Parts: sequence; structure tokens; C-alpha cells
Amino acid sequence: MEIAKKRKNYSRHRFEFLDAIFLLILLVFAIIIVVPFISVIATSFATQKEALESTLLLIPKRPTIDNYYRLFQDPRIVIGYKTTSLILLIGVPLNMFLTTSLAYGLSRTNYPGAKFMFYAILFTMLFNGGIVPLYLLMLELGIANTLWSVILAYGVNTFYFIIMRTYMLSLPEALVESAKIDGAGEWRILFRIILPISKPILATVLLFYSVDRWNEWFNAMIFLRRKDLIPLQLVLRNIVMDSSIMDSLSIAGPRIPRFTEGIQSATIMVVMVPVMCFFPFLQKYFVKGIMIGAVKA
Repeated sequence: MEIAKKRKNYSRHRFEFLDAIFLLILLVFAIIIVVPFISVIATSFATQKEALESTLLLIPKRPTIDNYYRLFQDPRIVIGYKTTSLILLIGVPLNMFLTTSLAYGLSRTNYPGAKFMFYAILFTMLFNGGIVPLYLLMLELGIANTLWSVILAYGVNTFYFIIMRTYMLSLPEALVESAKIDGAGEWRILFRIILPISKPILATVLLFYSVDRWNEWFNAMIFLRRKDLIPLQLVLRNIVMDSSIMDSLSIAGPRIPRFTEGIQSATIMVVMVPVMCFFPFLQKYFVKGIMIGAVKA
């Protein structure tokens, strides 16, 4: 009995020691991730002199909002917010409607060709036509160099569709059968029965699509040539890559030194803050939805 008790105590202490090691490793990774983020925030509020003197700035001694003030003197920021907001407000509902309707339709597997259609859509995860045929299609439709080319270029994400379809397959079939007995049609079943009990997966996919649309820049770079339609992420890309940004600001004169690091950091924060504010409201659905949607394929 004493030997067994000693072994149990040894195993318990060993387990706690391993927990401490794993906790230490996770803490190191957390520091590696968090410290650069804190440095970006601090640099965005720091003066030029303090940023140049500090190798790793974590707490500015004399905080200032001068970088943000100078940043918003650039008209591209306002244009970027406007364009990205339009892409978000129009594109995300379109993505959600197409994804939910497609996922519900292919979750009903009692009709011929359902598996073929599913694998045909799955095939697009591995192969696609490429950017040139897509650009030619936009030209043919006459929507190139318009906001609709960016919005319609991204309809359904195959991975998000698979997650939502998997979740809908896990719902009891009796719900749909009883609704059909009562005379409900497919659209009524979808909107009155399926979607109200699918809030976790809807919130998860909504978050995915919102982040995708907020980070939209590649399609805009390909399809748009108008400077009044440049999205926010493309503005960020241009500002970060443009070493002479201060020349384009109306407040900057030839004698005012450039502070590219501070403005770049302020730009990063301006782009990140809306997503950071949006995520906590969906976090409680996010983990549940992604776990349930990945239970079975």
C-alpha cells in the first residue's frame, strides 16, 4: 500500500512538473507574440526622438497623438475606410447567404447527384481557374474597375462551406421531416428552423468572412485602378512600403523630419482596432462553432 501511494504521489508531482514546463513554454510563446504588439502600440504614441533612441519601445515616456493626427491628414485613410466598409456591408451578407443556402442544400443528401456536387465544389479547393480568367470575366461583365468586381470575385469560401455543411449534417433529420409534414417549404425550413439553431456556426463563419473582407487587398489591387476606391488594407500596404509618405501629407513641410515608423505603427493600429473590437462579441460562439463543425465530415 505504501509503495502504491508513493508511486501515486510521484506521478502526481511528475504531472505537475510537466505542467509547469508546458506553462513556461506557452508563456515564452505568449511573450514573443505580445511584446511586438505592445511595441507597435507604444511606437504609434511615441515621439520621433524617443522612437529613434529606443531599440525596443514598450512604454513611451512622452505619449503623443501626433502620428495619428498626421496620418488622418492623408485622404487615403478616409477613402480606405469608406471602401472597406462598403465591401464589408455588401460582401459579407452576400457571402453568408450563398454559403448558408449552399450548405443547407448539400446537407440534404437524399437526392441524386448530391455527392458529385459536393466533391465538385471540394475540387475547387485544390484547383481554380486563376486570376487571368477571373479578370477577363470581370471585363466581359463590364464591372472591372468597379467595387462590384471585388465583391463578386469572392462568393463562397469552400472551407467555410464545408464547416457549415458538416454542422447542418449533425442536426437531427427529424426537424426537417416534421417541418415538411406540416407543409413548410425548403426556404422556410432554412430560415425558420435551421438558422435559429445554427447560431454558433453562423457566428464562426460570419467572423471568418468579416475578417476576410476587412483584409481585402489582392483583388482590389488587380481589378481596381481608381484611387477613390482603394480599400484600407491596400492603403496600409502603400503606406508601409512608401518610405516618403510624409511628402504626401499637407501638414508636412520640407524642414519637418520624417517619422515613418510612428505613422506606420499608427496605420497598423487604425486597421487592427475595428477587428479587435468585433471579435470579443463572437468569441463565445467561435470555439463552439468551429469544434462542432469539425466533428464529422
